[in-house]
Amino acid sequence: MPTYQYFCDACSLDFEASRSFSDTSDQNCPQCEGITRKVFAPVGVHFKGSGFYRTDSRSTKGGPGEGSSTSSSSSSTSKE
Repeated sequence: MPTYQYFCDACSLDFEASRSFSDTSDQNCPQCEGITRKVFAPVGVHFKGSGFYRTDSRSTKGGPGEGSSTSSSSSSTSKE
């Protein structure tokens, strides 16, 4: 079950609650039974390792340099 962070406007309590996807999103404050709201925060993403390159999603037929050599030869022939 996912854990969500809530904030109570009445008593300023900041707490976490585990909620099922089928549950309603309403959550009362455990301290004062006041109305709470979900707290949204940016998600940190860390790309580690050798990296992600433009050629990672392309087919391996011909190698990663095939596209650059084809475009350079076509541009050189159009200049002549």
